[in-house]
Amino acid sequence: MTSISDDHVKVYFRLEIDEDGWPPASVESLWAVDLGNGTVRLANTPWFARGVASDDIIRVEVDDEGLRWAGETVEASENCTIRLIVLKDGGSTAARQSVLDTFHRLGTTGEGIGQYGMVALDVPPDADLPQIHKLLEHGAAKEWWHWEEGCVTAAWNAAASS
Repeated sequence: MTSISDDHVKVYFRLEIDEDGWPPASVESLWAVDLGNGTVRLANTPWFARGVASDDIIRVEVDDEGLRWAGETVEASENCTIRLIVLKDGGSTAARQSVLDTFHRLGTTGEGIGQYGMVALDVPPDADLPQIHKLLEHGAAKEWWHWEEGCVTAAWNAAASS
């Protein structure tokens, strides 16, 4: 995640909860840089919001309480959001850190959250997309994790099919 400074604001995303009760919240807040024209640039990787990634430019609407609610994506960043639920070692801190370290060597950044045993990866376009996809599939086959695509690009989809 980008370092948070005074020009950062919170942006709120309404989440749709599926029949299994996931995600575990109806709203997610993300840090963003206010661009001053009714838009923000996302500054961290979403845990639950779908269709957005870090550095995307999002239109926001400010409500009566001053909260910024996410609207449409004005400009996609070409970053991908990939989320994993770490199964190995019960999603322990060490297991989540090991996952982060392994994917970091392939060009990603990310963070873990203990409450759900999750890792959220920010995958920039210059990361090793084919290797990341192969590793995701390998780890899922070994039952090290479950993973999902929170937001992907054409380059990601092309790498996944190669």
